[in-house]
Amino acid sequence: MKRLLYRLISVSSALILLAACQPQGLNSTGAQSTNSPIAITPVVATLPPLSPTAVDPGLLIVATESPQIDAIKYPKLYAYVQQIQQALQQPNPILLLSGDLSDEQKQAQNIAISDPRLQQITHESKSQASFRMEVFGIYPLRESDITEATIVCRQATCYRVEMYNYALNLYLGAVVNLNPSGVLSISELPDTQPDVPQQLVDVALEIVRNAPEVEQALGYIPDSEQALMANTKTALNRTRCERSQHLCLAPTFVVGERALWTIVDLTDFRLVGLRWTTVGNAGPPLTEKQLIEDSITRLYCDRSTTLERAGWQMDYILTGSDGLRISNVLYRGTPILESAKLVDWHVSYSQTDGFGYSDAVGCPIFSQAAVIAVLPPQIKDIFDGDQVIGFALEQEYWSELWPLPCNYFYVQRYEFYLDGRFRPVVASVGRGCGNDGTYRPVTRLALAREATFAEWTGSDWKDWANEGWKLQSEVSVAADGSQYRVIDAAGQGFTIEPGRGQFGDGGRGDNSYIFVTLHHWDRDEGDSDMPTIGPCCNTDYQQGPEKFIDSTPEPISNSALVIWYVAQMKNDDTPGSQYCWAEAVVSNGVFTNKEYPCYSGPMFHPLKSAASGANQP
Repeated sequence: MKRLLYRLISVSSALILLAACQPQGLNSTGAQSTNSPIAITPVVATLPPLSPTAVDPGLLIVATESPQIDAIKYPKLYAYVQQIQQALQQPNPILLLSGDLSDEQKQAQNIAISDPRLQQITHESKSQASFRMEVFGIYPLRESDITEATIVCRQATCYRVEMYNYALNLYLGAVVNLNPSGVLSISELPDTQPDVPQQLVDVALEIVRNAPEVEQALGYIPDSEQALMANTKTALNRTRCERSQHLCLAPTFVVGERALWTIVDLTDFRLVGLRWTTVGNAGPPLTEKQLIEDSITRLYCDRSTTLERAGWQMDYILTGSDGLRISNVLYRGTPILESAKLVDWHVSYSQTDGFGYSDAVGCPIFSQAAVIAVLPPQIKDIFDGDQVIGFALEQEYWSELWPLPCNYFYVQRYEFYLDGRFRPVVASVGRGCGNDGTYRPVTRLALAREATFAEWTGSDWKDWANEGWKLQSEVSVAADGSQYRVIDAAGQGFTIEPGRGQFGDGGRGDNSYIFVTLHHWDRDEGDSDMPTIGPCCNTDYQQGPEKFIDSTPEPISNSALVIWYVAQMKNDDTPGSQYCWAEAVVSNGVFTNKEYPCYSGPMFHPLKSAASGANQP
């Protein structure tokens, strides 16, 4: 794990707390369908070009001055700044979370901020000037959060207290045991921000409503209730929000077929820019459905479910922000995965201006998910023709008014086959906030057995000696389509075949980054729920997992490994070639949702024993 770096660089993340409408199911070609079993049919497709979309520079407005903060014009901002100033004068300058907190939440907060380890980063070391720090959230610890360091929380009452250091752009997560009181662990994630509390959302909306640039762009002063994704963190290049050096939110207003993004810097308390994107005319959603939040939370978020099918065995649970996590995965009694989950969705809407969202998916209530689960996990057979060849564990996440502009629909699926293959799959069904988006989902897979990782060189397997990353196009493809391999000391393991459009689900190729890091059981580098760890808009390898590669990469031969897989998919709304897209069309006098999903994910093929030729592709 990287040591704490006292610097200001990148990450952005998003939180969209929305309800849901009922979308249609998906078939293997990406067109509209019912929830039929998955059919495996070969599809020949190519990766679409990733050329930048032309941007009108006149639509980019960058503010140069902070607003005058007076109590009349900015009552919420004025009161918040007063709270900050008062906190900075205290020996322990951490601004507490206020509002409707339970006695247990207040107790957990007080225990967390009193921990001596936090006092080491509340002041600058030389001048002893106070850092601006704030408690952003206090959450009951879920089963999916529990690690070896917090195992006592299975029998105790524990909370996770999330804090943010503005000066260091540093996320701090303290796991607190209430009885006996104490901090069990503190996780530090540089260049990462927790999900924001409502007080900061209200401040951002107050700045937006008082900005003359916003009124000029919209033609009116917007109401706070009109803002979509007001609590979504963002980045806007060429401003102080670039690479999320500052904490910024992005209240968004849809006008016709366009969406106005208002980028608010909550470190400097000012509007830093406006940006229009094209969203199209989606029409109203087909149906609206009352959320079944309570039952999903009770059955799938608060406890694990065990699944045994076709020789496979595993536990699964909906996490607060890392999607559907599977764990303790066995195939015919052999451990395969310690866990797997979907950490982030990085969504960039302009290769020129570099802005967008980092989404999280997960439980519908009391979670940090951006796009929530609104149906229980589904188990579906996988067919090759009429023959069942495996099954899929699938979870859908959608925003309330999908497929209207600035609403999202994501699919997460784990495929397991009778012959021992498995494939973690993710898909975006759009529509999102623009027609020039690139989606980069981050999947984390922790292997169950110590192994060595290798890549195909064109003639043989070359072991990786240390932690590292590679872009899919930079690795040769073996005769069977695989590019990577993990193998244990007994010669058992898997070859890994990234997506190139060959899996029959309409995917056009993953163009993926793969990261391999050492699995540290003694510190939390993703075993529990993670905040969004990567920036929305980086176009290179800097997607979040690189922060778990030390400055001197650690050796990984015959070790416990974590594989991170980051696909890259460009959306397209061109008639006849839609991809990562959805729209509403009139059929029989009513609006019907039409879907063009983009699927991604690698296939893991089981190896035979070393004596049977495990070293061959």
